[in-house]
Amino acid sequence: MSNVWFITGAARGMGVDLAKAALHAGHRVVGTARDAAKVTAALGEHENLLALSLDVTDAEASVASAQASVERFGSIDVLVNNAGNFYAGYFEEISDRQMRQQMETNFFGPLNVTRAILPVMRQQRSGHVFTITSAAGLIGQEFCAAYAASKFALEGWMESLRYDLEPFGIHTTIVEPGFFRTELLVEGASSIWPELSIEDYQERTTATIAAWKSMNGQQGGDPAKLGAALVTLAALETPPLRFVAGTDVVAGAEQKARLLLNQVEAHRELSSDMALENA
Repeated sequence: MSNVWFITGAARGMGVDLAKAALHAGHRVVGTARDAAKVTAALGEHENLLALSLDVTDAEASVASAQASVERFGSIDVLVNNAGNFYAGYFEEISDRQMRQQMETNFFGPLNVTRAILPVMRQQRSGHVFTITSAAGLIGQEFCAAYAASKFALEGWMESLRYDLEPFGIHTTIVEPGFFRTELLVEGASSIWPELSIEDYQERTTATIAAWKSMNGQQGGDPAKLGAALVTLAALETPPLRFVAGTDVVAGAEQKARLLLNQVEAHRELSSDMALENA
């Protein structure tokens, strides 16, 4: 069955491979980016492709994009919240402006787009919302205070959104990729370094930025395989609530689960002795 996929951030990085996978499977795709021409340049002209200019931080533009999608294809069956960027740095060196911009793009952006599309899915009584978070949405990491905060926020929102949407036949899936060979670590494209400088952090900041830069182009994950995996998951009668993508995240998730259980067990008696004595 041909479905309509709405994919944000479809002009570069992982979004291109997600759109290609959906098109290859015979689906119709609405690919958005700040500049629609870049979507067409990345994916080519295709009768099943609608390229739209969309800044996900613009709520009104999100509504207009949803309307244009329905006018063109008649429905929206699968939403992939993929657009995002990476404000890297130690917390004190990330300015308040940078922290807020990180949240605007990575957190409030998906909220804007989802809010615009859910009325369509509710009317259909069907749909599937994928939101790309990150391993950093499950596991806090050094130099990722802003990025992890935005991705952890997405995880909490998506876990709760599930209960809102289940009665309408709308599925939700959190996707947690590890290191895939995309443009996330390209300086000036998706990676933004801290604009403040504090002497206590200077040596570590310099070394960590160099390390992040050296990883670009060396990531082990294949974004084309992730795109194909999402097409597979979207076709399942009961898709997963969470999908960890990559062996690095599988190992990290297992370690995090063990850590949580160990921390619960370490202070079980103290944690459990919180009831009012006369209750």
